[in-house]
Amino acid sequence: MNREFPETPEEVRVDRDATRAELAQTLDTLEQKLDVRPKIAHGIDARLDQAEAKVGGVVGEPAAAKFRHGADTVRANPVPVFAGVLGLIIVLRLILRRRSHDES
Repeated sequence: MNREFPETPEEVRVDRDATRAELAQTLDTLEQKLDVRPKIAHGIDARLDQAEAKVGGVVGEPAAAKFRHGADTVRANPVPVFAGVLGLIIVLRLILRRRSHDES
């Protein structure tokens, strides 16, 4: 590994600035690849659109309107909704586990 090192202060500055620019570009690329929020949002939107279409075809317009309102709420702020659902699932599993344990 015989890399030539800069000798003058100006060469050091130029090398430093080039390294910073490369590092900034690499970090931006990694941030874009690791940012899953847009992917999750797209998936949520697709699922909600499918659910809205199904609900609209099965129930009357007032119920479909309420579902659309709920879907818009989820779209606007999905994290608390999914955190609540996850909490509900955990509680239900604990209840079911306790019941099966009591029956044994």
